[in-house]
Amino acid sequence: MTGREGDISAAASLWRDGRFSRFWAGHSVSQFGDRITELALPLIAVGALNASANQVAWLTALVWTPNLLAILLGAWVDQRPRKRRLMIIADLVRAAVLLSLPAAYALGTVTLTHLYAVAILTGAAGVLFNTAYPPFFVRLVPRASFVDANSKLSASRSVSQVAGPAIGGALIQALTAPVAVVVDALTFLVSAVLIGRVGVDEPTAATADPAAPSLARRAREGLVFVVRHPVLRATLGCAATVNFFTFVAGSGLIVLFASRGLGLSAGVIGAALGAGATGALLGAVCAPALSRRLGVGRSIVAGAVLFPAPIALAAAAGGPLWLRAGALAAAEFLSGFGVMLFDVNLNSLQASVIPDGMRSRVAGAYSTVNYGMRPAGAVVGGLLATFLGLRGTLLIAAVGGALSVLWLLPSPVPRIRSLAPAGTADRAGGAEDADDGKRPVRG
Repeated sequence: MTGREGDISAAASLWRDGRFSRFWAGHSVSQFGDRITELALPLIAVGALNASANQVAWLTALVWTPNLLAILLGAWVDQRPRKRRLMIIADLVRAAVLLSLPAAYALGTVTLTHLYAVAILTGAAGVLFNTAYPPFFVRLVPRASFVDANSKLSASRSVSQVAGPAIGGALIQALTAPVAVVVDALTFLVSAVLIGRVGVDEPTAATADPAAPSLARRAREGLVFVVRHPVLRATLGCAATVNFFTFVAGSGLIVLFASRGLGLSAGVIGAALGAGATGALLGAVCAPALSRRLGVGRSIVAGAVLFPAPIALAAAAGGPLWLRAGALAAAEFLSGFGVMLFDVNLNSLQASVIPDGMRSRVAGAYSTVNYGMRPAGAVVGGLLATFLGLRGTLLIAAVGGALSVLWLLPSPVPRIRSLAPAGTADRAGGAEDADDGKRPVRG
């Protein structure tokens, strides 16, 4: 059997693997639930509590705040033998926390502080899920199917981003925002049940070692491992840079520019942003084929450029209405395609080469740095927009984000051709073995 035939056979076998199918189903259902809550929480704050724009912004920021401690949580998770159990606990915690909202709303006791607590606790449970996920993934999916599995998981996330807002809006319209949150809570319960039925071979609990390193030391070891390794260092630098600059642009500034700078209506802007989700879906579906054709490393390099660069297309738009709208839609479509090409291959490379004892610590380190750059980028974007204007800020974001590829070019990443079954990544030209890391799928 040729390598290509083996890849196709391995990919096809995933749908016949009941364990993966159950996990994929749980992941897909909870992704749609997330789209509901993304709409419902701000609407509860605004509609029921008359929250200001600044208070709503804090609500969004608090969801990301627990990621700053992901490096410590990852170190703790690495010492736990049952990663699947932690993922189930994370789903159950999120379900319980979300169900507290409609209960409080029915009693007339919901407050802004309650919403902030929900944001922090669901965010923290999400970090727990995400740091436990990488070791679980490599025990669930065979190495030959890493790219295809990540493609399928990313595709379902993209579908939720295309259809989820419309479904969430309809549910909120029909049921009210607090009641619609119940649907998201139920999706986490479904996910917990399905993951509970996914049997994986996990190590048994080990006897506690009194001489084991402290949590802080294990976290430091995980970060040092990432920083000292040439490929991990390069990919973390690339991912952090692209995250910073894409948040300099931020969806808020892009919408503001489309409205004020391009003169587009809300309906046209919404359709253009929807094109971005369609591009992400296409990118997730095409990633395995492009990976086989270009190689895993070159696909990552291409995605690192294609993700942020199209922002310049929107920033430079002018002319008649159809051309301005088309430029925005094209920019969103290409950016969505690029981020999936980047994510699917980088997630797969991480799964294939990070040592088992370091997976959660690497995931935690990546989350802390990557997601820590996001609010920083948003703050810088606001300052640049104030002093340079929206168009100049978007151009800086596009150029700066595309330059993130400079982290990758001197590294072994562009030479990685495929994910080898023997435990190393195949490289053109006989390059040295490398490790890599990236944030997990579920957020």
